[in-house]
Amino acid sequence: MKSLFLFLSTLIMTAPIMIYDFNNENGLGNWRIEDDRVMGGISQGKVELTEDGHARFYGNVTVESNGGFSSVQNNSLDIKVNPDQIAKIKVKGDGNTYQFRIQHSNNARESYIKEFETNGEWQTIEIKLNEMKPTYRGRNLNMPNFNHDQIKHARFLIATKKVDQKFELLIDCIELIDA
Repeated sequence: MKSLFLFLSTLIMTAPIMIYDFNNENGLGNWRIEDDRVMGGISQGKVELTEDGHARFYGNVTVESNGGFSSVQNNSLDIKVNPDQIAKIKVKGDGNTYQFRIQHSNNARESYIKEFETNGEWQTIEIKLNEMKPTYRGRNLNMPNFNHDQIKHARFLIATKKVDQKFELLIDCIELIDA
């Protein structure tokens, strides 16, 4: 009986926590686009749900008019976390580099980020929350890495490296797993 209890306890503790699953039932929910247009740029991103139940984040980023980024974000999360957990993200990208960003509070100015490379195939990206670095408007901050107990906002962002580019990122789901 004690062995069964230990097994079930371990199973419960290691079960993934779904942050968001972009299936046809959930749809896009509160995921919205934010581009450099908020700062006078002219990049344009779009998000839609594919027939297969994936979020398709796509568009064009340009440095024209001092621009250079596009993002898709959800500002209505309320996920309890442990900084030692891992964000497990299933994506299919176009070879571009993207950022996964989180914020712990509705009042936080800083975002915690981690870049990841895509390769044109479905990938499972694992990001340790406590390795996510604090930034504000693209600048690294002299603060500790993510060490909070909740996630209120999540975002995928692409930033141009001074070259106009088209982009497309399919997002299947975001989960939390124990390290």
